Amino acid sequence: EVQLVESGGGLVQTGGSLRLSCAASGFTFTDYVIGWFRQAPGKEREGVSCISTFYGVTEYADSVKGRFTISSDNTRNTVYLQMNSLKPEDTAVYYCVAKRGLLISLSSLTSHNIDYWGQGTQVTVSS
Repeated sequence: EVQLVESGGGLVQTGGSLRLSCAASGFTFTDYVIGWFRQAPGKEREGVSCISTFYGVTEYADSVKGRFTISSDNTRNTVYLQMNSLKPEDTAVYYCVAKRGLLISLSSLTSHNIDYWGQGTQVTVSS
């Protein structure tokens, strides 16, 4: 059974930090690009960041570049999203996603072509 289990969400003040984790199981980890999407109330889901677990190549949305860092621990089949300098506009449900492929651009990941989704974790940034 494929599982993507997120953890690490919560409530933080503006300027604070959180680290999200995504533990994957049920598939060959390095055959997939792992990423994070988020959905704020009343808005569409958007891709935040992704990493090629095979090559280690990372990509970020412009809105989080310089503040968020994605990394992968292939020995633990886990991807992390370190979020620093958080802003109220970062408030959303964050979803871990996986798509089969060795190297896929963030712009190529859409809500319609993702292979697997996690259940989501809430991140709330207070002003």
